[in-house]
Amino acid sequence: MIWFIVILVIFIYFVITYNGLVKLKKFVENAWSQIDVQLKRRHDLIPNLVNSVKGYMKFEQETLEKVMQARAAAISSKDITKKIESENELTGLLSRLLAVVENYPDLKASENVNQLMEELRKTEDKIAYARQFYNDIVMKYNTKISVFPTNIVAKIFNFKEKPFFNIEKEEKEVPKVKI
Repeated sequence: MIWFIVILVIFIYFVITYNGLVKLKKFVENAWSQIDVQLKRRHDLIPNLVNSVKGYMKFEQETLEKVMQARAAAISSKDITKKIESENELTGLLSRLLAVVENYPDLKASENVNQLMEELRKTEDKIAYARQFYNDIVMKYNTKISVFPTNIVAKIFNFKEKPFFNIEKEEKEVPKVKI
């Protein structure tokens, strides 16, 4: 009878732990999908901004091309780790582009460009918030699958750590604009 109770307790522990891990994994997936929504919005805004500034920024065509290439790479990335890397590169290029735009008085006076830049800034703020939420959930999930005795259940059912959406070192630096 005691063996039956011990086995029942272990079984209940495994079920509760497994369900908790699945729940956290779903939270991570949901948090990523929230980032993905904002990234899609950013991807949609970029061509409009690039087309709006293209005529004014004749000397900055290389910057515009890099932004569009980074956007294409970010859109085509399927693996979450590669997508994070691509999005970080795109974020850095966008901040450089916005800094360059600030040095063109005609662009600063354009209502269309100002509107697009404001929408892009709002989207970047939403991405930053979604990134923070995602990283918080990933931290909880990764911690949960790493601590004993939950790590035993996590290994048995093949739960893997999720990557953080960190800011690259280059992004932390203030962009330098040369004219």
